[in-house]
Amino acid sequence: MRTYSGHSSAAASNALYRANLAKGQTGLSVAFDLPTQTGYDSDHVLARGEVGKVGVPVGSLDDLRTLFEGIPLQQMNTSMTINATAMWLLALYIAVAEEQGADVSQLAGTTQNDIIKEYLSRGTYAFPPAPSLRLTTDIVAYTVTNLPRWNPLNICSYHLQEAGATPVQELAFALANAIAVLDVVRERGQVPEADFDQVVGRISFFVNAGIRFVEEVAKMRAFVELWDRITRERYGVTDPKLRRFRYGVQVNSLGLTEQQPENNIARILIEMLGVTLSKDARARAVQLPAWNEALGLPRPWDQQLSLRMQQVLAFETDLLENDDLFEGSVVMDRKVAELVDGAQALLDEVLARGGAIAAVDFMKAELVASNARRLRRIEAGEQQVVGVNVFTSGEPSPLVDDEGGILVVDDAAEAEQLARLEAWRSSRDDAAVAAALDELRSAAQSDANLMEASIACARAGATTGEWTAVLREVFGEYRGPTGVGEQALAAGGPLGTQLDEARRRVRDVEARVGRKLRILVGKPGLDGHSNGAEQVAIRARDLGMEVVYEGIRLTPEQIVRAAVDEDVHVVGLSILSGSHLSLVPQVVEGLRREGHDVPVVAGGIIPPSDARKLREAGVAAVFTPKDFELTELLVEVAELVARGLQPAG
Repeated sequence: MRTYSGHSSAAASNALYRANLAKGQTGLSVAFDLPTQTGYDSDHVLARGEVGKVGVPVGSLDDLRTLFEGIPLQQMNTSMTINATAMWLLALYIAVAEEQGADVSQLAGTTQNDIIKEYLSRGTYAFPPAPSLRLTTDIVAYTVTNLPRWNPLNICSYHLQEAGATPVQELAFALANAIAVLDVVRERGQVPEADFDQVVGRISFFVNAGIRFVEEVAKMRAFVELWDRITRERYGVTDPKLRRFRYGVQVNSLGLTEQQPENNIARILIEMLGVTLSKDARARAVQLPAWNEALGLPRPWDQQLSLRMQQVLAFETDLLENDDLFEGSVVMDRKVAELVDGAQALLDEVLARGGAIAAVDFMKAELVASNARRLRRIEAGEQQVVGVNVFTSGEPSPLVDDEGGILVVDDAAEAEQLARLEAWRSSRDDAAVAAALDELRSAAQSDANLMEASIACARAGATTGEWTAVLREVFGEYRGPTGVGEQALAAGGPLGTQLDEARRRVRDVEARVGRKLRILVGKPGLDGHSNGAEQVAIRARDLGMEVVYEGIRLTPEQIVRAAVDEDVHVVGLSILSGSHLSLVPQVVEGLRREGHDVPVVAGGIIPPSDARKLREAGVAAVFTPKDFELTELLVEVAELVARGLQPAG
């Protein structure tokens, strides 16, 4: 039983973990901030405004030591949501455990380490796909020998569903990712063939559970059936225990609503039942989002509520005491068979394209298209969401206070982390750090396993940014696919009629401008959750606008330069990491300095008080998840341009 948590600083997160453990939480699920996830130190230009916002900043051994102070790692089961820099965080974890006097071979936990899905959904990659996969497989090979209780790879279908995947896509793409890793582990030969079944047995999954209850139960049973088939037929694993589909779950965050947020409590509970009712396909670990995550960061009380829901299910009900409730169900068997057949066909297509790495562009485009269809169904009312497009009238929520009902990270946290990082650098042995980094560089240029060199860097005192910089130097940089192809919104029906009227209004604006309306859709900072930005780009093009979208991970200065060079009429910024107050005004000011004073609009998880501050800073409009009607939203943006053409007074 876990809650996914971490924020502000290592010390603040340590206090939160100890409090949660005292409340009955039985494991830790660590959230790292975006600079840590993408391999930047807190003082890097791309880290501005991102430090401590969506997780704990870890720049060195000292930070991880503080994070786990008073928590004996040998007795703990720790899940770390980390991918591109998973090797580095595991190296730091091992170094801290050694300092605690732990038997490192007894460490238990999980590194998420599913880098392929980062190119498809979350965007926290650091290196190109092939060397990234090497880092993943090096961890797998190292842990099987040295940390036999550690789960070195947590294949994440969770984020695929958050990006709009259907159950069939979630099944097929997640299994394709697992196959890609296992095939490379086998090809590299670091694990003796006789021990390869142990590698298969250590692979775990992190799965999403959505609101369509029956379909989600069937999906989990389909996962069990397909994984058993793959491990038996493709990898020759004979021990049923090593073929077991072992998974943890966080239930769906994509469906959490800003409107009537208390409805999310019921959604979370129903989704938790979807991964616990079926004993033959039951989650081994559950972490639940908080009811208010569509509003911002949850407070300790909000996390406690999610933990208590798990405890009520486990300790008050009889749900865990019975055999599988769906065994022999004609309805369930039919649904599982449909999903298995559909997923197997799609998996075969991915493999025919050369496997998951070769098919990244294909899978990304499929997810973007699927998400577009989902949004269109909601806009058209075909997919009903209570409080959003049906039953929208209601009373104000008493759970949301004057502060917005969320946790606000103190702005001082970033300055404190920068001072902490500077103090660490000044106190360490620079020669030892340089020597360790040189060894890492040499190992990266060879075919050696990089875990030992990374642990040596951790012990010597290297920082997260230094470790990653060496590997970027050897492996190169990379920008992932956007998946924003030439997709057009289908005509007909209420949504088609709405689109026709919207196109007319956009053409009216163009007539005043004198040319095609051009919008830049930008994602400043390190926030890789690009799903919303991609859908805005697609819909803007549907409306006839010219769209400039260069993907994720841009500095405000780069966005300003692109806006000026492309001579855009409006800039739309998408941020979900909570760094909007820092990054958005930088774009506004930059455009003014360049004499290109076009409207800037912002979208994301932005509390009302922050929205007011952004408007005071010159932002023309602010949109949040409640503004789900993309067509109307973008017409409003277009007409902002027209209003700017009107003479003053």
